[in-house]
Amino acid sequence: MTVSAQTGETGEAVHDVRLRVNGVVHDLRVPARRLLSDALRHDLGLTGTHVGCEHGVCGACTVLVDGRSARACLMFAVAAVEVDITTVEGLTRPDGSLGPVQQAFSECHGLQCGFCTPGFLTTITAGLEENPDPTHEEARDMIGGNLCRCTGYQNIVAAVECAAVLRRGGSRGPGPGGPHASITEAGGPS
Repeated sequence: MTVSAQTGETGEAVHDVRLRVNGVVHDLRVPARRLLSDALRHDLGLTGTHVGCEHGVCGACTVLVDGRSARACLMFAVAAVEVDITTVEGLTRPDGSLGPVQQAFSECHGLQCGFCTPGFLTTITAGLEENPDPTHEEARDMIGGNLCRCTGYQNIVAAVECAAVLRRGGSRGPGPGGPHASITEAGGPS
C-alpha cells in the first residue's frame, strides 16, 4: 500500500498516494479528506468525471473501481490505492475510437446536455460486465441509480440494449423504427 502521511503548508495532514487510473500510475500528494472525484478532476486533469450532488445520489461522478461502479464523490483518494480506477476517459478503445457503450450512446442519441453521460457510461460498462445480455427491464434497472434531467431515459435504455449487442459483435443497421430497432447480431439480417 502506497500511502505516507506528512504535514502540508496549511498544517493539514497530506498523504503521498499512488493511484492507477486508466492504466497509468500517478503519484500524488493529497490531503486526507480529498475526494477521489476532486483528485481525478483537479490533481490529474481528468474532468470527464463530473460532480453533481456530492452525496452519491445522482451518479454523475461514477467511475469503475476494479471494474465495479463506484461514486467518486463518496470515496477518499487515500482509499483508492491498490485498485484500478477507470474514468470515462478510459472507456475508449486502445486506438482511441469509441468503446461499445460510447458508440451506443452516440447512435441511440442517449444524451442531451451531456452532464450525466460519463456516469451513465461507466455504470453501463460495469452493468454489462455483470449482465452482458440484459432484458429491457434489466437495462432499465441497470441505470436506476443515475439521474438525467434531460432525456426521459428511453434513449439511454436503448443505448444499454444497443451496447450489449455491439459488445457481442453485432451492428446497427440503417432501418427505421426507433433508436434500437435495427440492431442486429453479427451475421444476422439487418
